[in-house]
Amino acid sequence: MRKRPLAAVATLTCLAAAPAAAAEDLCRAMDATDPLNMRAAPNSRIIQTLNNGLLVAVVDTRDHANGRSRAFIVRAKDGRPFGRVLREFIACF
Repeated sequence: MRKRPLAAVATLTCLAAAPAAAAEDLCRAMDATDPLNMRAAPNSRIIQTLNNGLLVAVVDTRDHANGRSRAFIVRAKDGRPFGRVLREFIACF
């Protein structure tokens, strides 16, 4: 999977114009407890849930002090930003 770098000052509105993901960037939400919780920031309130199998693209991944990685994801077909999820629940192909 290719990672697309994010500028430090990138905002959700900038990401909204992102093109659809290339085939090698495709990932699926895969949470054993379905649905997958999505947050605006680590440890913030849940802003949305994603059903297993939803096609997404990982735009940015960050490791946090607790040792878990969080990924910023966008919808694969049109680049619409979603938010942050635990990286371990995203399966890329």
